[in-house]
Amino acid sequence: MASKRLRAMALAALMMLTVAACTASGDRRLIEGAVEEVTESPFYALPSPIPSGKPGDIIRTERLSSAPDGSIGWRVLYHTTDVTGADIVVSGVIVAPDTPAPAGGRIVVGWGHPTTGAAAKCAPSSGIDPFDVIEGLRALLTAGYVVAAADFPGMGVQGPDSYLIGQSEGNSVLDAVRAAQNMPETGTTTTNDVLLWGHSQGGHAVLFAAQDAPRYAPELHLRGVAVAAPAADLGTLFDDDIPDASGVTIGSYAFDAYQSVYAATIPGLSLDSILTPEGAAATPGMAQLCLFGQHTTIHADALALVGHYTRSDPATTAPWAGLLEQNTPGASPLGVPLFVAQGTADTLVLPSATQQFVSQECKSGEHVTFQLYPNTGHGLIALKAVPAVTSFFTDVINGAPPASHLLNDRGATASARCPSIPTREVRSQSAQTFTGGRPRSLRARSTISWIRAVFARVYATGSSNSSASSRLRSPYRAASSG
Repeated sequence: MASKRLRAMALAALMMLTVAACTASGDRRLIEGAVEEVTESPFYALPSPIPSGKPGDIIRTERLSSAPDGSIGWRVLYHTTDVTGADIVVSGVIVAPDTPAPAGGRIVVGWGHPTTGAAAKCAPSSGIDPFDVIEGLRALLTAGYVVAAADFPGMGVQGPDSYLIGQSEGNSVLDAVRAAQNMPETGTTTTNDVLLWGHSQGGHAVLFAAQDAPRYAPELHLRGVAVAAPAADLGTLFDDDIPDASGVTIGSYAFDAYQSVYAATIPGLSLDSILTPEGAAATPGMAQLCLFGQHTTIHADALALVGHYTRSDPATTAPWAGLLEQNTPGASPLGVPLFVAQGTADTLVLPSATQQFVSQECKSGEHVTFQLYPNTGHGLIALKAVPAVTSFFTDVINGAPPASHLLNDRGATASARCPSIPTREVRSQSAQTFTGGRPRSLRARSTISWIRAVFARVYATGSSNSSASSRLRSPYRAASSG
C-alpha cells in the first residue's frame, strides 16, 4: 500500500511539474504517457489459457490517450508465427488518423523499428511515449495512412527471442498489418494494399516481410518497401562492427538470440565456438539490457570486451555462418519497388555495405531507388529520408513508381555496377526539421534538440549519463545501435 501511495505521489509530482513547465500538445502527451506508463504492466501479461487464433488475430487492445494530435492509437497483443512455426503472441502499436476514412479506406504501413534492445522490457510500445520510435509517424498520418508497429517477438510480451532472426521479425510485421486490418476503427482499405517502412534492424525486418509476404500473407497486396540503413548483410555487418563497442552490443543481442532459438535443433551451436570465455560469459547478461536507460551499463560491458569478444569470425565459422546467411535478406525476390536511404557518415551500417546490397538488388532485376544523404549518421538517416519515403509511397500507390536510381551524395551515378540506371539529383535536407508531430512550442523543440544531441553523442562515442534517458526515450531519433 505504501509503495502504491509513493508511486501515486511521484506521478502527481511529475504531472504538476510538467503542467507548470510546458504548454504544447506534445507536453499533453507526456502527461498522458506518464499515466499510461504507470499502469501498462498488466497489459503485457498473457491470459491463461491464450485464446486460439490465426496470425494477425487480436487478443487484446488498449486505447492510448497519448497518441499524437489528430490520431487514435492503441497498444495491441496479437497472434503471429515465429521461425520455428510456433504460434506466439506479440505486442505493438497501431495508429490511425482520427478523421473519417475515405471511401476506399486507408492503406496500412507496416513499420519496423531500429534497435531498442532485445529483452521484453525494451519494447518500443512501452514507456512514456510508445509512438516515438515510429520515425516519420506524423508525415504518414498526414498522408492518411494507418501505421502498424510491431515490437518484434520477445519484446513487450515474454516470448522467443527474435533479434535479427528474419522470419520471426518479418512475420510479426505482416501480422501487425493484419491486426490493423482486423480493427474496424482504423478504416483500412478492402483492397489489402500495404506498404512497408523500416530503419536498421527494422529495415532487416521489413525486407524479410516483403520477401516472405507472397508465401506467408498472400492476401496482402504489397505495393512498395522503404528502408533506411538496413541490416542487409549480417556477415558484413558483424565484420564491420565487432571491433568497436556498438558491434559488441549488437553481437550480444544477436548471438544470445541465435543460441536461444536455434541451439536445440542445430548441433554444435554454442557461444563458446565463436566467443572468448569472457565474451560468452558476458553475452547473456548484456542481452537483457536495453539500449536506452541502461546504455551506460551495456556500453561499459561492451567496451571492456572490445578486442577480445570473438575468438573466431561468426561469418566463416560453422554453424554460425549458415545462420547469418539464412537470416540475411535476399533469398527470395521482392517483386515490388524498393527505396533505400543511406547516410554517408554512418559508422554502424557502412555506406559500402548498403551500396553492395543495392547493387545486388538492381542486378537481380529489382526496381530500386537508392539515395545517399551527405553528412548523415545512422541515428538520423530515417528522419532525413521521410519526405522521400512519403513521396515514394505516393508514387507506387498511384501506379507510377519512380524510375530506378543508383546515386551517390553528389547526385551522380554511384558506380557502373548498374549502368542502365539513370541519375537523379539528391539535395541535402540537413536544414529541415523532423519532429514526428505537429509544430511544437519553442520550449519543447529546445528539449527535443537537447535529447537528440545527447542520443547522438551516445551513438557516436558510446558515452552518456544514464539519467538522460531512463524510461523517457522521447525522442528516440538521433541514435540507434541497429
